[in-house]
Amino acid sequence: MTPAVSLRAFGLMWFGQLISLVGSGLTRFALGVWVYQRTGSATDFALITLCAFLPGLLAAPFAGAVVDRSDRRWVMFWSDLGPAVGTLAIVLLLRADALQVWHIYAVAAIGSVFNTFQWPAYQAATTLLVPKQQLGRANGMIQLGQAAAEVVAPLLAGLLISVVGLAGVVFIDLSTFLFAASMLLLVRIPKPVDSGIGRKGSLLSESAFGWTFIRQRPGLLGLLLFFAVNNIVASIASVLITPLVLSFTTPKVLGSVLAAASTGLVAGGLAMTVTGGPRPRINGVLGFGLLSGLALAVVGLRPNPVLIAAGLFVIMFSGPLINGSSQAIWQVKVPTDVQGRVFAVRRLIAQFTVPLGFLSAGPLADYVFKPLLVPGGPLAGSVGRILGVGPGRGIGLIYLILSVVPLVATLWVYAKPHVRRVEEELPDVIAA
Repeated sequence: MTPAVSLRAFGLMWFGQLISLVGSGLTRFALGVWVYQRTGSATDFALITLCAFLPGLLAAPFAGAVVDRSDRRWVMFWSDLGPAVGTLAIVLLLRADALQVWHIYAVAAIGSVFNTFQWPAYQAATTLLVPKQQLGRANGMIQLGQAAAEVVAPLLAGLLISVVGLAGVVFIDLSTFLFAASMLLLVRIPKPVDSGIGRKGSLLSESAFGWTFIRQRPGLLGLLLFFAVNNIVASIASVLITPLVLSFTTPKVLGSVLAAASTGLVAGGLAMTVTGGPRPRINGVLGFGLLSGLALAVVGLRPNPVLIAAGLFVIMFSGPLINGSSQAIWQVKVPTDVQGRVFAVRRLIAQFTVPLGFLSAGPLADYVFKPLLVPGGPLAGSVGRILGVGPGRGIGLIYLILSVVPLVATLWVYAKPHVRRVEEELPDVIAA
């Protein structure tokens, strides 16, 4: 394939996945509203997120082995059509007035598993289609697509629910799955070159290969642990931002703060797309990781919506540059015929800390830190002089403590020569 044909194929694949992401965001928002309005339970609402996350995480190693055994295009094709079946079931249940909360949990879990097959296939296919020097920009486009879905989907869903109803929104999502699958039929993804290192065997043994590959390369392992540590920070921070802001102001102001954060996410995706990210790429990961830690401290410092919005903007702006730079490193250093297995295990290890963050955020805020900064609390006369005392100040202290973690993690990684020099020590394994 000529470079022009390859880039055109990537563009079609990316556009189809972008539309599918927006459709999935529509359904996720609409069904979340339906569950909360039907049950009034925050726990029932939160379980949707858990069901959409945990099953896929557990299936990741096996998904990677399947991706490497198969044509990446067809893995993505069936991964688009699989969730479409669940979405169709929801449409039919709604029309029959028979939809139950547990149906949504089941569909979210099934979609999670299919997404776990799709994501390493998508990343590995990108490596095969995009020239090495353009991988940073391609990853920026992928990050930008995710950002656009995060911003556009809730706004569009809120409007569409009032116009076409929940069943109409879910049907639109079904259409986007089919559109993404049809885009894949228009592209051809080259077969990866056999590197000779990923021996064929049982599905179980092939599933374990991803971990073996990473463990034998200290630079990649250190980079992976950096993300695992920072992901628990990100998960706790994302859960607590709404109660932090609502502790001192109105939902309207909360909307403006979250809009600023979304703007940062889109701006970061655009910056990664236009520039391709910093060089060397490890500097992009560590530099913006350090900046995110400082921004977390700003978010927790005072009950001021402008300060919080500014901190969130910086955090969200940094995200696409950190993720895009890291992804480009992995794509260049991992042979294409084993990227499915390696990328799936990488996702498993990097994200296994996320459920811990989701589960611990509420108890930490309510039972550990809140009592410390109430009037007359143990820290009211010391830390309270800086952060303030009263509602939400315990959460502010959590953000201040969380900000130390990425700062320490960045300094720790930078002190490790294998990680700091990972781009020099490991050979590039894909052609220019």
